[in-house]
Amino acid sequence: MDASRRSTWRIWLMPLSILAGAALTVFVFTFWIDAGGDLAAFDRLFHPNPESARQAIGNTAEVVSAVLGIAITVVAIVVELASNRYTHRVTELFVGEPVNFAVMGFFVITALQAILVAVVFDHQDLPTDFIPYTGILVALAMLAFCLLIVLPYFAFVLEFLNPISIVDRIRAHTMKIVGRGRTALSMRQAEAVRGIEQLADVGLNSMEHKDKGISMASVDALKAMILEYQALRPNLQADWFRVDGELAHNPDFVSMSDDVLAAVTRRRIWFEMKILRKYQTLYNEALNRMRDINYLIAINTRQLAEHALDTKNDELFELLVKFFNTYLRATVNARDVRTAYNVLQQYRLLAERALNHETGARAVEIARYFKYYGLVGFHATLPFVLETVAYDLCALNELAFDQRSPVHRELLRIFLEVDKESESDIQEVSLRGVRKAQVKLATYYLVNGDEKLAREIFRDMERERRDRL
Repeated sequence: MDASRRSTWRIWLMPLSILAGAALTVFVFTFWIDAGGDLAAFDRLFHPNPESARQAIGNTAEVVSAVLGIAITVVAIVVELASNRYTHRVTELFVGEPVNFAVMGFFVITALQAILVAVVFDHQDLPTDFIPYTGILVALAMLAFCLLIVLPYFAFVLEFLNPISIVDRIRAHTMKIVGRGRTALSMRQAEAVRGIEQLADVGLNSMEHKDKGISMASVDALKAMILEYQALRPNLQADWFRVDGELAHNPDFVSMSDDVLAAVTRRRIWFEMKILRKYQTLYNEALNRMRDINYLIAINTRQLAEHALDTKNDELFELLVKFFNTYLRATVNARDVRTAYNVLQQYRLLAERALNHETGARAVEIARYFKYYGLVGFHATLPFVLETVAYDLCALNELAFDQRSPVHRELLRIFLEVDKESESDIQEVSLRGVRKAQVKLATYYLVNGDEKLAREIFRDMERERRDRL
């Protein structure tokens, strides 16, 4: 049984069955006692006393209207609260949900049925009397069903307004519109942008309310959109990838020069860039506040880059590497050392994966970025960042050595240049950590029988200050 069927059973069928069964059991039991066990008495259900039927049908419309009023009031309050807390898209999604229209519509139809039956009801103890027994039974059955579905409907509303469900609905609706070729291009682009921005809004608003789980769901949904989009790309027309008109005036693109917009159009990456810009916004908001969001964004960015490697999507891979560097720059500027450590780890895992693709040139590119941002952190008086970079480069070199990668010597050269910048007493501990990482790599070479590479590290350290060694 899939999740949808389980949800239908849990929200609708099970409570409806329990309530209907309990109500029917109570009625049959009490009716059986009152009738003295006479089965013929059940005929009164289908041919009730006309006066009693008139009173019952007269009250039906009032009961339905009262229940409908209560339902609308409760639902409106709950929807408004959810909309204010997360995103205004909640109201739109709720109104467009067919179940809500079906339930409310059934209440209205029941009330109209009761009113119309009461209008045609004619009982004066004359031969010409008209008593609509079928209409009465249908109206009362509809009233019973209205009362029975109230609690399951409230359960449905609460389930619908679950923030995780809202996130999933926004993602699914957005990707459905993107892949719908019959819809006008401008409308599809606008819907894609709106869906991305609303998912980001849910993430930001959730961070404000300390709802970490919902923020993480938004981050995962944005990643899922990129992955789903890759499957749709081959079927999209060329005009979809052009950044102009209303799309070019979007806040994430309006500040870009014409040359940059032309490059984005040529590389066909505006959709991915839009999502990654929202990743950047979420990442910056989470720095020093909600580090788990930073870690998840780094993990998702790495997984997307690995997918780009596997599918040979060079444009997407380059874009993701660019945003990895953006994360590191923002982390150093925010002086969030703990986040830097975890982001560098994900970046290293990406470099290790890149070693297995083609000549490993992308791993060398990432290693150069490692060196650069390690030194940026070093000069920003965050020496631990440089030490972390050193140990990550050490691990990358060990893997390159094991795989006999053609770029191993270049990676070693970059690693030995990590500590070539000017030094100070305050940062001495970090530079010692760099040398420790280099000694660790030299020892690894010796253990694996490559004295030549170990001696390269030895020669690099030959003129090192004795007190540091």
